Amino acid sequence: MSGISGWYNLYEKRFAGEQSATKIFDEKRYTVVYSGELYNCRELRQKLEKRGYRFETTDDTEVVLNGLFTYGTDFVKQMNGVFALAFYDETEESLYLFRDRIGVKPLFYTRRGDTIFFASEIETLLANSGVKPVLDRKGLNEVFSIGPAKTYGCGVFKGIDEVLPGHLLSYTGAEMKNSCYWKLESKVHEDNYEQTVEKTAFLLEDAVKNQMVSGVPVCTFLSGGLDSSLVSAICARELRKEGKRLHTFSFDFVGNDKNFQANMFQPSQDRPYVEKMVTFLDSEHHYLECDSRTQADYLYASIDAKGLPAMADVDSSLLYFCSEVSKECKVALTGECADEIFGGYPWFHKKECLEAHTFPWTMDLAPRKAMLSDEFLEALKMDAYVQETYAKSVAETPRLAGESALETRRREISYLNQKWFMQTLLDRMGGTSTRYGLSARVPFADYRIVEDLWNVPWEMKAKGGVVKGLLREAGRGLLPDDILFRKKSPYPKTYDKAYETILVQKMRAIMAETHSPIRQFLDTKKVERFLSSPSDYGKPWYGQLMAAPQMIAYLIQVNYWLEKYEKYHIKIEL
Repeated sequence: MSGISGWYNLYEKRFAGEQSATKIFDEKRYTVVYSGELYNCRELRQKLEKRGYRFETTDDTEVVLNGLFTYGTDFVKQMNGVFALAFYDETEESLYLFRDRIGVKPLFYTRRGDTIFFASEIETLLANSGVKPVLDRKGLNEVFSIGPAKTYGCGVFKGIDEVLPGHLLSYTGAEMKNSCYWKLESKVHEDNYEQTVEKTAFLLEDAVKNQMVSGVPVCTFLSGGLDSSLVSAICARELRKEGKRLHTFSFDFVGNDKNFQANMFQPSQDRPYVEKMVTFLDSEHHYLECDSRTQADYLYASIDAKGLPAMADVDSSLLYFCSEVSKECKVALTGECADEIFGGYPWFHKKECLEAHTFPWTMDLAPRKAMLSDEFLEALKMDAYVQETYAKSVAETPRLAGESALETRRREISYLNQKWFMQTLLDRMGGTSTRYGLSARVPFADYRIVEDLWNVPWEMKAKGGVVKGLLREAGRGLLPDDILFRKKSPYPKTYDKAYETILVQKMRAIMAETHSPIRQFLDTKKVERFLSSPSDYGKPWYGQLMAAPQMIAYLIQVNYWLEKYEKYHIKIEL
């Protein structure tokens, strides 16, 4: 099951959920609707068996249901995994909505009249609730000013919200209560450097081993970079103990061996490092490539997968790669999230990013404004919205008394990364993988790693000025040194000029169609000027990868997204 959906009437006390599981304890009826993966399921199952439970299935859902009955809603604090779940206590006439600590699994909700509707996907929510999608100024800013990120807790459409990571919503009677069961806490880090390295190594290995537990063979995504190589090395070692060989997958684009252009964000190609790791691991490797036409065509499917405007061709290509991986394996471990947790991105280090009072991955809004009409820009007030959302997040950062101004600022940057940038990448990975029945797991997002590294001082994370030095030290002995100390290179992108040509053609076709919904926000002359100008691959407008071609691709996606919701009678309110 890739997602959940259901509803609860507050006054009639009626509950229904897709693929729900119900059990009667002491003549009391309890129902759970669950989507997720419980990595400590075996441990929790054994704990419940000692209390006398006899399980009828091997499914996580039964463990969750029994656990919630036994321990109440506090059972969620014992769960190590990724999940979205609804729990209905018929006796108390109470509904509870939970989301995992990091927010890997989405869970949206809305109210129509006396009924609360919930779902893992916005489109499912709209289809079941009958709520009409409305884009007001806030929603439009989420798309054009913040996107492809979105404010945590925001469902973009008016009246649609998302359960926050680490939170529990409860409905008893007509009253809704929003409770936080897990959050980052700032405190003094008491371990010395050697102890910190040792603990980091343990947590990473334990997270990988926990997430390898599966009823089907596991594989890994392997880029030849530090993060994916560490995960792959641990997986390969554990599988060798069982006489098995790890399957690994790498991603690239047709023609990149000829078209690649080194820059500060992508200093080197992945292929030579992948080849070295494949030999080192003795893995069964699969080289996957995506061509420009496929990448462009998958822009639309990636919107279907995520339900919201996405990271342009970063999403579309990953969706294609996941479709190919799913033909061979159904569970994959990835190296995502290490940069957010260990401080791997340039904005943790660059003076201008540390001193900027805005999101460091979108420091200049000018590229976002380049094709928008003046009237729309005036109504949108992009700069004010971005500043307001940024300031609100910074203010939420858990503080630690006595820290230096620089350490405090790095803590703010780290908080922004985990709440915004990391969430965007997790949404991307989740949407693109589950579309084809692939479970893409992220060991670095284990909440124990996240909360422990939160309080490790920067002088330990980047000792001697070495980016992600702590992680590299924790990985000694697992990797060859040239992999262990490879300079960061992010997810690959195409450098094929033909791809940009395809995008320009698609965008011009959209502008030629008078009924294209995105036209109401664009200036025709500005669009044509943008489409006719040379590409700039060196100055991303979001993250490290999204430059001029990706801006065109993003607008193509937004147009398709608006068209997609026309069947629900989407309405614009400015």
